[in-house]
This record gives sequence, C-alpha cells and structure tokens, in this order.
Amino acid sequence: MNAPWKIAFAGMVGGSALALALVFGAAAFGLLPQKAALNGDQLHAYLLAHPDLVVEMQVKLQQNEDEAAQRDQQAAVHKIDAKAFFDPRIAFVFGPVNARISFVELFDYNCPYCRASVPAVKKFYEAHKNDTRFSFIEFPIKGPNSVVAARASLAARKQPDKYLAFHFALMNEDAVVTEDVVFADAARVGLNVAKLRADMTDPKIDEAIELAHKLAKRGKIDGTPTFLINGHLRPGAVDDKDLKDLAKAKPI
Repeated sequence: MNAPWKIAFAGMVGGSALALALVFGAAAFGLLPQKAALNGDQLHAYLLAHPDLVVEMQVKLQQNEDEAAQRDQQAAVHKIDAKAFFDPRIAFVFGPVNARISFVELFDYNCPYCRASVPAVKKFYEAHKNDTRFSFIEFPIKGPNSVVAARASLAARKQPDKYLAFHFALMNEDAVVTEDVVFADAARVGLNVAKLRADMTDPKIDEAIELAHKLAKRGKIDGTPTFLINGHLRPGAVDDKDLKDLAKAKPI
C-alpha cells in the first residue's frame, strides 16, 4: 500500500504546472540524471520513480533560504557600529579592551540551543579570556520566565564578581528557568539575593532589555543564540570547532 505522502506526490506531479516546477527545481539542485534531455513523459515517470527527490529538494531549499537569511543578517549587522554590541547599558562586557578577538552572544536562558552551546562557550572563555573582549547580551524571547531570568541576570551585574557563575548556572539548567530557579541559583553561587531582588526593580533593567531588542531588530537578529565573533555572524548552536574557526577568521 502506498504511503499517503507518496500518493500526494503522485497527485502533484499529475498537474502539469507543478510537475514543471518540480522538474525545474530538481534540475536547479542537480538532482536529475546527467544524461540527454528527457521528454515530458520520461520526466513524469522519473519523478514518480524517485519521490525521495521531494525531500531532497525541500532540504536544499531550506538550506538555501537559511544561507540567504544569514547573508541578509550579516549585511544588516555590518551596518551597525561594532561598539553598539559592547554597550554596557545592554551587555556584560569583560576582557581586554584592545583584545585581538571580539566575542558577542545574544541568548535566552530557556533556549535549548543556547544551552547546547554552553560547553563550547565555557571552553572558549577559559582558553581566550586574556585575548578576547566578551559581550554577553540578554535577549529574552522565550516568554515571561525568560524575561524574569534576564532581569535577574542584568541585576546580577551589580555584583560583577558573581555574574559569570550565575550566568553559567542558569544556562546549565535542564528544566525551565523559573523565578524559583533563578533565586535558587543566585543563592547557590553566592549572590546577595536580597540585593539582587532590589536591583531587579531598577527601571534601567527594562530599558536594557528594550535596547537589546532594538539592537537585534536593527541587525535582523530574531533567534538565539546568535554569535558575532570578529564581526562574523553565526546564528544557532555552536561547538568547539565552530568557535575556533570563527576566532581565526579575519575581522570584518
């Protein structure tokens, strides 16, 4: 018995316009056989015999769209003064001022891809804390819990010696980072929780979050994590090799 998607595919190629579109698409992606031109009936038969081409075309199309979007984001980011990503009003900035490497991350504490990147980020930090200027920017986009976590993280900057420990504690959580988790982690890493709670009421906290969102919008950044290393944009989770390669790239 034919799978439903195969039946649907057969129905699609039955329409001449869609069949033609599929043919051109498959040809553009190099998925058709490298032989003499096929006539209409032969093409129709070939596509029916190879329904997996639809999946391949979808994958390639998504890849092309992702690459185009990243180029668009890179161009938008390139128009922004690099200093904007190291603005202390929105970013926790640390490392040598004249460092040879610049490292920016926009993140959300409830983002699974941010969490997946933590091992690589921590390893990179330990290896490059003496030659890299870091900028960590709270960019809460995963709902109210993420906003609470971002507010706490911003407030923790007033206890700067504890900020990184708090940041990595939140980022290493497996479950949703709720308000209870925030204050439990704050106490665990040695933050003055009473001060943290008071500092979270500062109006500048809301201003920082708003400015971060405005900066992201200017750079057409709409997801987390988003890294900007030596000016090179890299959205999505990263591993050791990704960060190593980006750090070696010529600054732009």
